[in-house]
Amino acid sequence: MPLDIFIPYWGDPGYMIATVDSVLAQDSDDWELTIVDDAYPDRSVERHLADLAHPRIKYLRKDVNEGITANYRTCVALAKQEMMVILGCDDLLLPNYVSTVLSCHVQFPDASIIQPGVDVIDENGGSVRTLADTVKQQIMRPRSRGRQLLSGEALATNLMHGVWLYWPSLAFRTDKIQQVDFRDGYPIIQDVALTMDMVYQGAQLLVDPTVCFAYRRHSESASSTKLVDGSRFAGERDYFNFAASQARALGWNRTDRAAKLRLMSRAHALALLPRAIRTRHFVAMKALLRHAFGN
Repeated sequence: MPLDIFIPYWGDPGYMIATVDSVLAQDSDDWELTIVDDAYPDRSVERHLADLAHPRIKYLRKDVNEGITANYRTCVALAKQEMMVILGCDDLLLPNYVSTVLSCHVQFPDASIIQPGVDVIDENGGSVRTLADTVKQQIMRPRSRGRQLLSGEALATNLMHGVWLYWPSLAFRTDKIQQVDFRDGYPIIQDVALTMDMVYQGAQLLVDPTVCFAYRRHSESASSTKLVDGSRFAGERDYFNFAASQARALGWNRTDRAAKLRLMSRAHALALLPRAIRTRHFVAMKALLRHAFGN
């Protein structure tokens, strides 16, 4: 029962090769890897994989760049095994990832989504713990010493208060993720929308505290314009309003209220406000204040 690992590729070739190496370093050989290259201009990864010529690694290259959502769809459509993961092209699997996920699936075969334990690394591969990750892992994530199944209104409400999942670390039952689709119109938050759609349809989420994934969080040295872009938060508000309407249709009143409150999303905007003030980015200040305190 191999784990279907997909990497929708567009980005730094060095990070990408390190990601592939982390798959090769698994303590279980029960995996298949497919790279879907979204027509990245630098073809050094393609040459590296050709030289590698590994029998369980496939490389596909698109003729034109289609964007990340389309590439996610391609990966899901190609999956053939019982379980699949859409791995980020700069993240790393720790050596026990495949064995941990497959063990979870054997023990809880009805779980549609598996969230294993995650370490957070910076651009140089060193462990870091940002405020966002501390909130995710110490406050928002349900605590348990062992594996636990979550589902229904309680899970949906928890995620609408603050999304603590790490998308590229999630493993999915292939038949379940293929029953939904990535929603157009939410380019920043399409992974959350898909996961919530699964939860609204009855998916069970299995949480395993075993740390087996390294999520790369690049230091926030990008421009303030990108980090506090008003359209980003407008997109988040649109999605939370839509998620609230989904909850109301199900009669999940607690989830409806949580989606309207969007506490952690508001807190994120407030956390970015000091940077906007320091740089005198008045457009960003307005956008952040609107997101933090508006309806």
